[in-house]
Amino acid sequence: MFDKDTYIRRRRELKKLVGDGVIVLFGNNNSPANFPNNGYHPFRQDSSFLYYFGQQREGLVGVIDVDNDVETLVGDDISIDDIVWYGSVDSVSDMAGQVGVAHSAPMSELENICKDAQAKKRTIHFLPPYRHDIMIQIYDLLGIHPKQQTEKASMKLIKAVVKMRSTKEPQEIEELERAAVIGYKMHTTAMRMVKPGVTEQLIAGTIDGIANGYGSMVSFPTIFSQHAEIMHGSPSMNLLEDGRLVLCDAGAETVNHYCSDNTRTMPVNGKFTQRQLEIYTIVEECHDLALSLSKPGVRYWDVHFAVCRHMTDRLKELGLMKGDTEEAVRAGAHAMFLVHGLGHMMGMDVHDMENLNQINVGFDEETRPNLEQFGTNCLRMGRRLEEGFVVTDEPGIYFIPALIDDWKAKGHCKEFINFDKLETYKDFGGVRIEDDILVTKDGCRFLGKERIPYHPKDVEEFMSKN
Repeated sequence: MFDKDTYIRRRRELKKLVGDGVIVLFGNNNSPANFPNNGYHPFRQDSSFLYYFGQQREGLVGVIDVDNDVETLVGDDISIDDIVWYGSVDSVSDMAGQVGVAHSAPMSELENICKDAQAKKRTIHFLPPYRHDIMIQIYDLLGIHPKQQTEKASMKLIKAVVKMRSTKEPQEIEELERAAVIGYKMHTTAMRMVKPGVTEQLIAGTIDGIANGYGSMVSFPTIFSQHAEIMHGSPSMNLLEDGRLVLCDAGAETVNHYCSDNTRTMPVNGKFTQRQLEIYTIVEECHDLALSLSKPGVRYWDVHFAVCRHMTDRLKELGLMKGDTEEAVRAGAHAMFLVHGLGHMMGMDVHDMENLNQINVGFDEETRPNLEQFGTNCLRMGRRLEEGFVVTDEPGIYFIPALIDDWKAKGHCKEFINFDKLETYKDFGGVRIEDDILVTKDGCRFLGKERIPYHPKDVEEFMSKN
């Protein structure tokens, strides 16, 4: 938790941006794993509730009456039975005082607050819910069916939250730096452990433990697989094989729930083959190109497509693509190899504010993605960069056998793709390199005190010495 003044200031700014009505920010409840008293651990609070109210206990709701300038933390104090099993915690009134909220109320009072606002035809602002228990709670309070709640959510509140959370405060950047330090420990541990005969699951489980030990949890389920052509390849009990590549996409959350997100691809035996090096080097160049282009005022949309053009040019040199580069990129031919966007916003959520819809978070009126074009429809970030934004830089090249077969059968982009040559890469897998970058006054910089090795020689040297 940050200092009390942080939350007071944030709520004051939120009230200015929203303007009127009653803001209701739902915290999360505990989620049972297999029966009510056995919840998923650790508890994860809603990020926007954390941003404005700071408290990590379950079963809380923050209410901000904008018109009357009244703030209330709503929740029930825990019972003696809970104290016996889990220990004493602060009262809701004490928690309210810790974040500068003048009023507290039991959960039963929330219904009266909402009914009073509805009776007076005042706007009740809420964010799109993503947990079903909160959907039921909104239905009970406001009479809005869960199927309608996303469209009925307050766009004014969404825009206000996006505006505020997009630009990171200095104390948030410090937290993100802490997350990057944990991420460094995770990834370098994985690089030390990678060798033929070790299971994917052993390495993934080990680095998950680092996240748990130094922070609060992983920032997303760890991706660790020799099948790097699968975007979200889960670790399996398969043994790492000599001569193959393995991809590790992993990150940590700090105790205050700020995230890291890095990806490294490495040779299982510690030495890239010539074919692996050719593909890896293209991804490395694209990664560094994005770093050189990213600065305030530049659209991340333009950075993404600059990377796509460079990738296309280099794949043409290898004989995997052909034809005019601009036409190929316009047609989306590069998406055969790069099926996702260059990156996404990051902060308290690894895909920051994703529950508010990536269109609202990562785009504006001049950078709406083409939702009809394969690849472009997966872009998560295109808007103009601003100082204080934190985004990921994660180009990749993947050889997906099913996608190759599908496009080849349809003749899709055949004027730009050499399918005969592509057939010989079906066993390759994929390469991705990802880092978290902070947009600064004049450009951008990596987050983290130490750089996880990613240049090929550095990767090989690290693996040989460790």
